[in-house]
Amino acid sequence: MSQQKPKKTLINWDLVTVNPNDKNWDWKDLFCFWGINIQSIIGFSLIVSLYLIYSLNTFVVFFGTILGSLLVYFFSNLIGKPSQKFGLPFVVLLRSSLGFRGAKYFGLIRFLVGVFLFGIQTYFLSKAFGYLIRISIFYFNPSLLDQELFIIFLLGMNIIDWVALIISIFLQVFLFSRGMNFNRKLINISALTVYFGMILFFFSVLLSDVKFTSSAFLNVLDLSNFIDINNLGPIITVAGTTFAYFVIIILSFGDFSRYVKNESELKKGNFSLILNLIIFTAFALFIVSGVDAFLKQNPENLSRILTNPMDIIGKLDDLLITVLALCFIIVASASTNLIANFIPSQYTLINFAPSSLTLKSASYIIAFFGLIIGIFWLTYLSQIGILSFIDTFGAFFGPLFGIMISDYYFIRNGKLNNKDIYSLESNGEYYYSAGWHLKGVYSLIIGFIFSSSTIWNSNLMFLQSYSWVIGAFISSFVYYLLARK
Repeated sequence: MSQQKPKKTLINWDLVTVNPNDKNWDWKDLFCFWGINIQSIIGFSLIVSLYLIYSLNTFVVFFGTILGSLLVYFFSNLIGKPSQKFGLPFVVLLRSSLGFRGAKYFGLIRFLVGVFLFGIQTYFLSKAFGYLIRISIFYFNPSLLDQELFIIFLLGMNIIDWVALIISIFLQVFLFSRGMNFNRKLINISALTVYFGMILFFFSVLLSDVKFTSSAFLNVLDLSNFIDINNLGPIITVAGTTFAYFVIIILSFGDFSRYVKNESELKKGNFSLILNLIIFTAFALFIVSGVDAFLKQNPENLSRILTNPMDIIGKLDDLLITVLALCFIIVASASTNLIANFIPSQYTLINFAPSSLTLKSASYIIAFFGLIIGIFWLTYLSQIGILSFIDTFGAFFGPLFGIMISDYYFIRNGKLNNKDIYSLESNGEYYYSAGWHLKGVYSLIIGFIFSSSTIWNSNLMFLQSYSWVIGAFISSFVYYLLARK
């Protein structure tokens, strides 16, 4: 007797409505969530650069970043509410506006962007591990690093770099593939650990010379001519830059908001983004300005201010501080990778083959591609302008957001057929045209054209920080016109 082939299905235990017992996130968990999103090396460098490099009024930068974070707050509430209400990840909700096949293939774009960025971030994470390995070897026996074994390079990496990259991949997959309850604890511990590290370095800089470091901090603040009509442009630019930093999180925010207890906790937690921004900015500015003032006492360090944490610790001649800083950088980089790249990639990949994949198997696939990208990043991928293509794929994110919001709030009035969202039957509400909602696809493509034009059209590049918003608005409006009855 021959065995029957397994029936294709859209149901997967990782994609179905969250068990009410697992809806245990509150505003404090979201505080840590947003904290992690800011606590990356890129976030640190971006914030410090806005204040110290571009000669902008301090209040201009402050209000610009607050305005940008308010936009993030507004859009995160919009996309987070349906996932919180129905307990579904972003890619399952996408079936409502694009059909199950549309969500399957267009949702995969989030996986492609996520896994590429996961691989790139893992490569840079491995650099921190590599520094720790080198420090350990040097501390044990300095002459070992001169051995031939350590000066043989393959694809731009020696044996220490290869070991560090493999450690980075395996450690992340081991930690990140254990389910959302574990990830919640990991997110909270990571955020608090990094803040503890920043407090530690804050007092380390402050107490080294209270008067000197406080004066250095006050000197970097430019409080002149805030009330000036000419500041309007810079405020809008800073707001757009701040918003653009968070856009990769917004589209798939439902992957996390589905675990939040209620809408009130969701809104309070999202508002904590602003509190995180203020706290992180204050610590980062004080640390950088204080360290810079000490470094510039040596005439060799007068060239430029250092805003990258890796560059800063490279200038410090203190082994303990260097090791501690590297440990905190590892925690910050790995946890950011979890939220921004790994978890969204898991869900969108599982949605591509729901009857075949689990969190574990999806994690292994992400790890494989992440390792390949990390291996070839330095010698090949970074040399061919691959990030422009990633940005182009990312130009779909705003339009995807737009059609989802228009469909949920304006076409369906906040309603969802939880049964049919998993149905392959031709009479299902979301079957549309063999699984494709053509009106949604048209709207998405039109929004993408407008969004991607800010990347490839040199005359529109000044709008690139707002490309996500432009694409979201265009696709949302077009979808509403096409889909309304």
